[in-house]
Amino acid sequence: MDNYDVIVIGAGHAGIEASLASARMGCSTLLITLSKNSIGWMSCNPAIGGVGKGQLVKEIDALGGEMARAADACAIQFRTLNASKGAAVQSTRAQIDRQRYQQYMQKVVTSQTRLSVTAKEAKSLIVRGHEALGVKTLDGEFYAKCVVIATGTFLNGVIHIGLEEYQAGRRDEPASIKLPESLREAGLELDRLKTCTPPRLDGKTLDFSKMKPQPQDTAIKLFSFSTAKIVLEQLPCYLTYTNQRTHDIIRSALKDKGLFHIISQGVNPRYCPSVEEKVMRFPEKERHQLFVEPEGLDTDEYYINGLFTFLPTRVQEDILTTIPGLEKARITKPGYGIEYDFVIPTQLFASLETKKIRNLFLAGQINGTTGYEEAASQGLIAGINAALRAKGKAPLILDRSTGYIGVLIDDLVTKGTDEPYRMFTSRVEYRLILREDNADLRLRKTGYDLGLVKKKDYLKVESKIKAINQGINFLKTTRLKPAQAINDYLAFLGTAAIKKPTSLEEILKRPQVSLKGLGKLDHIRLDIPDSALAQVEIEVKYSGFIQRQLKEVERFKNLEKIKVPLDLDYTVIPSLSREIREKLNRMKPLNLGQASRISGVTPAAISILMVYLRKLNRWL
Repeated sequence: MDNYDVIVIGAGHAGIEASLASARMGCSTLLITLSKNSIGWMSCNPAIGGVGKGQLVKEIDALGGEMARAADACAIQFRTLNASKGAAVQSTRAQIDRQRYQQYMQKVVTSQTRLSVTAKEAKSLIVRGHEALGVKTLDGEFYAKCVVIATGTFLNGVIHIGLEEYQAGRRDEPASIKLPESLREAGLELDRLKTCTPPRLDGKTLDFSKMKPQPQDTAIKLFSFSTAKIVLEQLPCYLTYTNQRTHDIIRSALKDKGLFHIISQGVNPRYCPSVEEKVMRFPEKERHQLFVEPEGLDTDEYYINGLFTFLPTRVQEDILTTIPGLEKARITKPGYGIEYDFVIPTQLFASLETKKIRNLFLAGQINGTTGYEEAASQGLIAGINAALRAKGKAPLILDRSTGYIGVLIDDLVTKGTDEPYRMFTSRVEYRLILREDNADLRLRKTGYDLGLVKKKDYLKVESKIKAINQGINFLKTTRLKPAQAINDYLAFLGTAAIKKPTSLEEILKRPQVSLKGLGKLDHIRLDIPDSALAQVEIEVKYSGFIQRQLKEVERFKNLEKIKVPLDLDYTVIPSLSREIREKLNRMKPLNLGQASRISGVTPAAISILMVYLRKLNRWL
């Protein structure tokens, strides 16, 4: 009988972060995967980051996770999305060499101390009472203090290519049939989701002259706070469009009632819709964007981002003949749809431990999310909390004011989801203080205290904080006197002249003025290290908004501080409606803040609950 501190099922983005975190925190860890060759495989688009997702990757890195370093090492194009907008919504995205990313992750996982990897199929959980004790495979049993399940789309996965369908977890890999049965038997409620992928094309058959090139940024922002420079050659992506001929072919194909039924049944992903879904939902649109993205440096294969589809291969081929640059394209792998089981995430605590089965943690698409970054974020937190539980320590809970990861998890466990959940900046109330550039300032110490961040990396953050404070103080205390040269330069920037001694801080707050611009004044030496320039400028320019948001966070935390006993019986609380009592009993919120975000729980109910808790504390 094999015994471990933590067992992780699944070696995708969630499983990798979970197993690495557990092992790096000193726990003996077993990673169970169907095949060692599939560790770190990017089953959908070869890209990391994006709007709202880049923030997740930065936070993973700040906490000591691996995804950011892997992305930097394997990136073949970097771009900053929303670059023309404010700092709160700017997000990094990188095109990734799929094969190199997989090789990188396989090397990291297999060389990690205290982490064992075995290629087996997890058949069922070993549960006694309401406690997970281990995992049964087809040929043995493994026991552990905690279990993390990160199975992606493998639970009862079914692939659809037109009317053709077959069981699979993803292309060329078998589905997990027995494990979801075990979860249901343990008392967990499962539901069904679906998503789809685009065709992959042979780059030698594409005409790039008919497409619009999308080069990498000149000023590259890396993901990891520890990465010094990019290492791989950078490649362009390309932009092309569908058209009315494309849409006519799709509409004609959907006249097949059987095909239409497959595509229309269930909930389609809102934020990653199939091309046929877009044509049906937006008939007024004349065209839809398609991004033609390289899969790596050593392959001619291209990923057609935006052409996600359930349609038959022959229809996919017909569609391509209508798209500029893709008229003669050869499909190397057809696009396909996949439907799969997921666990309704309101059955989890914010630690990602299940409420019904102690010591069982879930992470990734099994919780209803979509995207590598969302999966890796959950995997990291699940792995951390499994390790903490194995050590008999309190869990790490990130709240909505702490980071994008906190918002992601809180949304899942408090609100649930009936479609694949994707992170966006718009989901985050405090996004001005939860930016990409300050993730290390917010979370590095937490990662260091957990043992996941090296001391040298933590000391860099301490130096950065000191430099930021010095920089802001320099701008506050350095004053410019009215002078012809200064006012001429301000006029050149399109802003008003100064008529009295004015601090650099006041001048920098003007929309037309940047730190870089101030540095061009001959007699001004900006005594601010390069590592702190961005934060200093943001903190000064947005100081009023930041202070306002910090006050909102303070009010938020006041509710979060009021803890709710897990064994509280809401049925005995007078004045609460039956509906609200049922919801609170089912959700078991950890605090009043979480209770207030449960759908249908009114402000009046929160006031009643607050009064009851005060009385309860006096009685105790």
